[in-house]
This record gives sequence, structure tokens and C-alpha cells, in this order.
Amino acid sequence: MTVDDLDQVLEIEQRIYPFPWTRGNFRDSLDAGYDLSVLASAGQLIAYAVVMWLPDEVHLLNLSVDRAWQGQGLGRSWLLHLIDDAARRGAGGMLLEVRPSNPIALQLYRTVGFEQVGLRKRYYPAAHQTREDAIVMFKVFRG
Repeated sequence: MTVDDLDQVLEIEQRIYPFPWTRGNFRDSLDAGYDLSVLASAGQLIAYAVVMWLPDEVHLLNLSVDRAWQGQGLGRSWLLHLIDDAARRGAGGMLLEVRPSNPIALQLYRTVGFEQVGLRKRYYPAAHQTREDAIVMFKVFRG
């Protein structure tokens, strides 16, 4: 992902999330040197991911698939690619947070081997100026 992709990324972000990341969130991730990647079909951006590298693991900050492409296995394929890439590059595992109100994502993460390791209270913004907890999940790459 580059700065030139941000308009398309933000369009998807606003279509699929009630509380989308901002241009500043993505720009800060680019400036910090995180791994930001995009997937396109016929010149149109359809998915993207943000991965932050820690000393011995990676933190998946954002994995998103445009609504028109959801339900076709693209999110699973993209996640498996990110896992394979991180493992190949030496990470020992992947950490992520997910909303309890997102059962599709929870199921995806569980089916590829993520396990719940914690709960972050009031982590996400939610409707009516409330907050939603985050389920913290981790997948070990090597034993």
C-alpha cells in the first residue's frame, strides 16, 4: 500500500465499518514502517491489510475485504498469505484483536488456529458513544 492507495482504502473502510480507520491511521502506519499491503482485481482495490512487526511476532491491525468480495474465501486466503509471509520472515506468531460482535471474523480466526488469550475491556468504539470489548487472539507459528 502506498499513499496513492489511500482514497480507495478509505472508501472500502467507510463501506464496511461503522467506525472506520481514518486517513491519519493509515498514514501513521505507513510512516511507522508497518507492512501495508493491498490486493486488486482488474485495477480495483478489493482488500488490504496492516501488519505491525514486533521483536518476535506480528500484530495484525487491520484485515479488510470490500463488501462485494466478502463470502468468497478471499479473507481466509489473504489471512493465510499473511501468516505464511510472517512465518517465512521469522515471526513466531500473530496477535490480533476482534470484536465479539463479529462472529464471521471470530470463526475465521478460530478455523485457522487462533486461540483467545485475553480480553481488552472497552477497546472499540461502539454505537451510542459506548465501547465494545476486544477478544485478543494469538496463533503460534512454530513450537
